[in-house]
Amino acid sequence: MRQLAAVLLLCFFTLPLLAQEETLIDGEIENGGFGGPVVKFGSINGEAGIFVGGRGGWIINHTFIVGGGGYGLANDVKANVTGPYGQRYLNFGYGGVELEYIAQSDRLIHFSVMTLIGGGAVGWRDDSVRSGMDAGNDTFFVVEPAAQVNLNVTKYFRLSAGVSYRYISGVSSSAATNADLSGPLAVLTFRFGKF
Repeated sequence: MRQLAAVLLLCFFTLPLLAQEETLIDGEIENGGFGGPVVKFGSINGEAGIFVGGRGGWIINHTFIVGGGGYGLANDVKANVTGPYGQRYLNFGYGGVELEYIAQSDRLIHFSVMTLIGGGAVGWRDDSVRSGMDAGNDTFFVVEPAAQVNLNVTKYFRLSAGVSYRYISGVSSSAATNADLSGPLAVLTFRFGKF
């Protein structure tokens, strides 16, 4: 009986020593970072829209990215209102924090999923004169989840192509509605950095 009690006490005190604590990030953290231009294509106000911008971020253990990005409408898209001098065109931009998970980043071709959470502004300008947000200025909340395929071109350059869906909420401008500004996008990203 004493031997059984001794074995049980030994197990009780030594088994926890054998167990290893589990954490989200274990051991030393490997750091990297990147930045680069982004081009997005999608429908806005029922027309083709081209968005240009950039994004960058801190890469943690080749797997997680915490960063940010900003994007603006680069071509003329008609607003839902007309002015005294003719057609009005949208001014539209947004940005925010971006969180990304990368699967098997050491593979030549690999996948990632990300989400942008932020805000933006929409307004209009008369004709095609890019004079800033002339009228109808309105701010909004945006969430944009995305899925991407990534190609390791060189050690310091990666090309990403994917799709996203922009959800807009809070627009009350007459230039466009939440539904006019929301929708799917094709995304092309050029990443330069230490991965």
